[in-house]
Amino acid sequence: MPPNSFSLSKITSSTMQPLTNFLQDYTFLLFTSFFFLLLLSFLQWWHHHNHKKLPPGSMGWPYLGETLKLYTQNPNSFFSNRQNRYGDIFKTNILGCPCVMISSPEAARTVLVTQAHLFKPTYPPSKERLIGPEAVFFQQGAYHSMLKKLVQASFLPSTIKHSVSHVEQIVIKMVPSWTNKTINTLQEMKKYAFEVAAISAFGEIKELEMEEIRELYRCLEKGYNSYPLHLPGTSYWKAMKARKHLNESIRRIIERRKVESSKYGGGLLGVLLQARSSPSRSRSTCSRSSSCGEEKKVFMELSDSQVADNLIGVLFAAHDTTASALTWVLKYLHDNSNLLEAVTREQEGIRSKLAMENRGLSWDDTRQMPFTNRVIQETLRSASILSFTFREAVTDVELEGYTIPKGWKVLPLFRSIHHSAHFFPHPEKFDPSRFEVPPRPNTYMPFGNGVHSCPGSELAKLELLVLLHHLTLSYRWEVVGKEDGIQYGPFPVPKHGLPVKIIPRRKIFT
Repeated sequence: MPPNSFSLSKITSSTMQPLTNFLQDYTFLLFTSFFFLLLLSFLQWWHHHNHKKLPPGSMGWPYLGETLKLYTQNPNSFFSNRQNRYGDIFKTNILGCPCVMISSPEAARTVLVTQAHLFKPTYPPSKERLIGPEAVFFQQGAYHSMLKKLVQASFLPSTIKHSVSHVEQIVIKMVPSWTNKTINTLQEMKKYAFEVAAISAFGEIKELEMEEIRELYRCLEKGYNSYPLHLPGTSYWKAMKARKHLNESIRRIIERRKVESSKYGGGLLGVLLQARSSPSRSRSTCSRSSSCGEEKKVFMELSDSQVADNLIGVLFAAHDTTASALTWVLKYLHDNSNLLEAVTREQEGIRSKLAMENRGLSWDDTRQMPFTNRVIQETLRSASILSFTFREAVTDVELEGYTIPKGWKVLPLFRSIHHSAHFFPHPEKFDPSRFEVPPRPNTYMPFGNGVHSCPGSELAKLELLVLLHHLTLSYRWEVVGKEDGIQYGPFPVPKHGLPVKIIPRRKIFT
């Protein structure tokens, strides 16, 4: 025996022992996980069968449910296949949650409007943490009521009409930088939408402060659209750190505005700070409501962190969805040259008026673009950026003859309603003329419906109108590459973000 054989065997034995322990632990963990999934599957089965009037449908795999199917295929197919099989109300499992999906206008109105108190707004916890749990669209009761009034006040036409020149300046500065270049439309529209959203949230803000918020938000957005694994180095972990820094940045802006301005500056931030510091103002918005005392207390106790949650919530709400709509309208106009020329002619009429009066666009001008507005309406219907919204039953609820158990998610399917041939004949066709007549009530909901509908709908439409005014008058765009299609998640957008080459219009028509 070699002299070192004994010591070598001891070393080998001591080295293998941790590996053996690891394999044993791993086997135990694997077995435990498998047992847990079986138990979860049984509990789901038992819970489902304990409610005799559950809607029909399939719950898919334990925990995963049908999440992968929903987020990796055409949502039109996902919804229509189940609707054809089960009807206008069916159950499924999405993001680890038992859900009921509804695709009739009447049921959607019940959930969002007439019985809204039985269905609280909800969101996956990982995403809620990044936006901020105190943001207005996660709330109910006095806190939601008062915040909604202030947020709406910040986005009423009477308020945003003063932002037209600011939005136009962003477009005038941004669009020429695309000339004779191939751009990723979605990414450029995200930049545009963020600049407009930031004005609405903060009012006038110092460039250094804006740059800091812009960079932190980019990190936040990456994590928001990633798998929510909160481990060092992951996108979600980085996003949570960025979220913490965003709170600090906003707190510093609040402190500066307290010192520099008695009115706290513009934007939603200024509105929230004024409401917090002026109890009499909060009282006046209550009118005769019996909850005035509670609402007044809400604003006296509104913290910097709660203000930050609502500002970041506005950025999220006004960013991805608007950028997606802007991308789609360029896609539809590119594919329908007759519509593009009709929009151009309408905008040329506006330009002639502006030239005669020697001024820029005004709010009244945007109200005199009926054809362009119908193109936008049809874009929002056809693209259906918001495919559905999440609600949660706060108690067992009877809906259309079925029981929705407490805690289950309820998803009104805006996309299915928008693409129903019963309400919109030939729904696959892009046809702005269908909006020459108002659609049937509760069949057109691009911004949701009820108390939690999007308060920024008018601002989003303004962004679309201002961009189309300048872009159609001076430019044309050609899609780069022959691959057509849609990418899904978190919002449906043209594949690869719609790469286009921006060409000065004079080069086409000379």
